[in-house]
Amino acid sequence: MLQHPVSDDVTVINLYYECRIVKMLSNMKNVIIMGSGRSGTSMTTGILAKSGYFHGNYVLNKGRINNPYGNFEDREVNYINEQLLSQVIPRPEMVNGVLSYRDRPTDMQRWLSRVPVGTMIPPIAAYAENMHKLTSQKPFCFKDPRFSYTLPVWRPYLQDTVFVCVFRNPHKTALSILKQIEDAPYLHGLEMDFAMALDVWIKMYSHILETHRHEGEWLFLHYDQALTDTGLDGLSEHTGASVDRNFPLKNLRRDYHKQPIPEDATAIYTQLCELAGFDAK
Repeated sequence: MLQHPVSDDVTVINLYYECRIVKMLSNMKNVIIMGSGRSGTSMTTGILAKSGYFHGNYVLNKGRINNPYGNFEDREVNYINEQLLSQVIPRPEMVNGVLSYRDRPTDMQRWLSRVPVGTMIPPIAAYAENMHKLTSQKPFCFKDPRFSYTLPVWRPYLQDTVFVCVFRNPHKTALSILKQIEDAPYLHGLEMDFAMALDVWIKMYSHILETHRHEGEWLFLHYDQALTDTGLDGLSEHTGASVDRNFPLKNLRRDYHKQPIPEDATAIYTQLCELAGFDAK
C-alpha cells in the first residue's frame, strides 16, 4: 500500500523535534534556586520556566502581589520547608493576655525567618517520601528562599544538581520586603522594621556563604546580571537549559531610596559580588 507522502513528512518532522526535546532535556541539570525573597529569585526561575523543567505539582505561576508573573514556587516544596523551619522558629506568644513576639513569622511567613548560622534543622521523617517523589521528577528546578536555611535537609535527595544563588543590594531587598509585608494580606500580622528585614538578608546569605556553597556547583547571580545577555548566557551554561531572554523586564525594577547598611551586610554583599563577577560600583 502506498503511504501518503505528506503523512510521512509530518512523522519525520515530529520525530526530529521529539529527538531534539529528549536531547535538550538530557543536557539539563537539576537546579535549586535560593537567596533572600525579593532579590530576583522569581525572575530567575521565570527565565527557566519554558525550558522543560519540572517545577512541582502545585506551582504558583500566576500573578501575585508585587510578582505580576508569579513566583514559580511549588506549594508542596514551600509547605515542607515551612514545617522544617517551624522546628527552630518559635511562634508568637500570649504574654499577660497580649500577643507578643509578633516579629516571629508563622505559617507561610517563614521565608522571612532569621535563623542563626549553625542552627541544626532536623529532617522530618513524615516528609521523606514527598521529598523523594519531588526530586525523582527530572530534570527539576525548585525555587524557594527557604532553601537558604533548609538545603542540608534536602541534600540526600539532590543528585546531579546545581545551585543558583540570586541576590541584590541589601538595602533594596530590605525595603522590598517591607513593601511586601505592607501589601500582602497574609503578612499583615508580622511586625518587621528595616533592621529586621536587613537581618533576614544577612542571615540567609550567611548560611549560603559559610555553609552551603562549599559543596556542589554554584552560580552566584546578581539581579542586574539577569537583565543582561552575559548573565543569561552564564545561567544557561550553568544549568544546561535554554533561557527565555524576553522574560526579565527592566521596567519591573523599582528604585528605592538609599539606606545605610551595617558593615557585616556590606562585607557579605561585597563577597557575593566577587563570586558573581559583578561590579557593584
